[in-house]
Amino acid sequence: MKRWIQINNLPIRYKLISHFLIISIIPIICLGMLINWTVERVLEQQVNENTLQLISKVNETFEFHINNLQSITYFIAFNDDVQNFFNEGDDQLNIDTNTEYDIQRFLRNFTTLAPEVAGLLIVNNDGNYVSNEFYAQATEDLTEESWYKEAVDNKGIFKIIGQPENRNISSLVNYQNDDVVSVVRAVVDPYTQEVQGVILIDLKLRVIAETLVDVRLGKTGYLMVVDDQNQNIYLPDDPLIDTIPNDWLEGKNSGTFSKEINSQKLQFIFQKSSFANWTTIGVFPAEETIFEMREIRFYLVVFVFGLMLFGIPVSYFLSNSISKPISQLMTFMRKAEGGNLNVRYKEKRDDEIGLLGRSFNKMLTQINHLLRLTERHERQKREAEFRSLQANINPHFLYNTLDTIQWMARKQKAEDVAEVVESLAKLFRIGLSQGRDTITLTEEIDHIESYLMIQKTRYREKLNYHIDVDGGTRSLYVLKFILQPIIENAIYHGIKERRGPGHISVKAKEIEDQLMIVIQDDGVGMSELKLQEMRHTLSEAIMRTENQGDTRDKKGYGMLNVQARIKLAFGDRYGMYIQSEEKVGTKVEISLPILVNDMIVKGD
Repeated sequence: MKRWIQINNLPIRYKLISHFLIISIIPIICLGMLINWTVERVLEQQVNENTLQLISKVNETFEFHINNLQSITYFIAFNDDVQNFFNEGDDQLNIDTNTEYDIQRFLRNFTTLAPEVAGLLIVNNDGNYVSNEFYAQATEDLTEESWYKEAVDNKGIFKIIGQPENRNISSLVNYQNDDVVSVVRAVVDPYTQEVQGVILIDLKLRVIAETLVDVRLGKTGYLMVVDDQNQNIYLPDDPLIDTIPNDWLEGKNSGTFSKEINSQKLQFIFQKSSFANWTTIGVFPAEETIFEMREIRFYLVVFVFGLMLFGIPVSYFLSNSISKPISQLMTFMRKAEGGNLNVRYKEKRDDEIGLLGRSFNKMLTQINHLLRLTERHERQKREAEFRSLQANINPHFLYNTLDTIQWMARKQKAEDVAEVVESLAKLFRIGLSQGRDTITLTEEIDHIESYLMIQKTRYREKLNYHIDVDGGTRSLYVLKFILQPIIENAIYHGIKERRGPGHISVKAKEIEDQLMIVIQDDGVGMSELKLQEMRHTLSEAIMRTENQGDTRDKKGYGMLNVQARIKLAFGDRYGMYIQSEEKVGTKVEISLPILVNDMIVKGD
């Protein structure tokens, strides 16, 4: 443990040198020792996986063509003329000439749209047939053909029977047996389950050859295709092996194996198509993989020696380039700890040390800025409320005078005047609030009710209002004098400008961890451009309220003042958000923290 503590106390330069040597030289030596054991296995695995993926793509192509042939058999079977041909009675030896012509023309559509189709033949259970490409070589009954019987045995299930052999039909194009693969499907009556006939289609093997001819595995490897009897469906020219014995595949759907053929070791990778029942086999010499492995090994060994040759000087250079600027930063940090916040890291670097130095400089700048900002915010917080209440007369004197006017009005029985004066006096009394910064929501609501009552006296039926406050929120505390500027704005710029009576609603409720107050009017609203300008102004409320001379007389200063007070008191999470639509109205949402006894208990 003491030795480990001593190592930790070493200068960072020596630890970095040791670190670079340990993490570079030792892994390189281990890597060189493991190359011979891992490269061949990994390379062989990758070759096998890539080949299997290639075979899977080839099988998908086969299955596409075979599935297309199966779909053709269904289209043919559902044709009305073909159905009539299948359902003709035993007493009718030949079908109508026009019907036969219509069926042949129908079949030609498939050979035209699907060039991979070499020919189609339809045979009913009486031995009569119709085709666009085939004709019977003799008068023997086609229902006795082996391919017909295989289709009947499959009870309407599509089947691939492989390359044609010894069948009693010929093609007009004279395709050889090695040029096509035959598929059949019996058409079964859905009610009686009796075979009505058989559809035979020949697929051109050139579509398979076109898929495989350009595929190469290594330099001389290739792909071949065999059917379920291991008979060749496709084999390229000059193959490494002509046939695949049955016992090599051992009934598996996929796998790999090696065999020595003519003193040459061959690698086989195969995968069976579940739909086409064909097996695609990749064949390539094993030595081609070994050659690539040797080439990779050579470059790895050269790389290992190169790293070992330059490892020590590079380790020393890197450790010194890292440790030196770190030492400089440590010196500057000690000065900053001593209270000197004017020190700066001046070395120009683009690496992590340079970024750390610039971050250190930004941190000191930000600390200085925050110190000044904190001092300014405290001053603004104290002055913001007083700016909103400033007037050309002394508020106390005005409040006392209003009390006198109210008493005189009641004495003269001018009740309407007394009510207005009483509301105005109440407005100023709540505004003073004995010097407090916060008041209860109930007091703030009383304040705006007094203000609305005064405005109601002026606008009469043109102004209507509704106040809805949840009972649980009335005891919560809010900044005083934050609703009156917004309602004043709604009256003078919304209700006053519209035709007919207008309405203002005030709602307050607790949502999650915030107190939400919504003031909404149905006045003239704002255009989109004016709305965006107002939102931009509110986003810079604190900065704009710093200069009273530039903003005091501008429209919207009251709302700007409210936004600034909320931001200064509670942070950027809270404040006002305005929504407005021209000729529809304006909606102002105020989000505040949950204050109980002047203390934030939620939304911190």
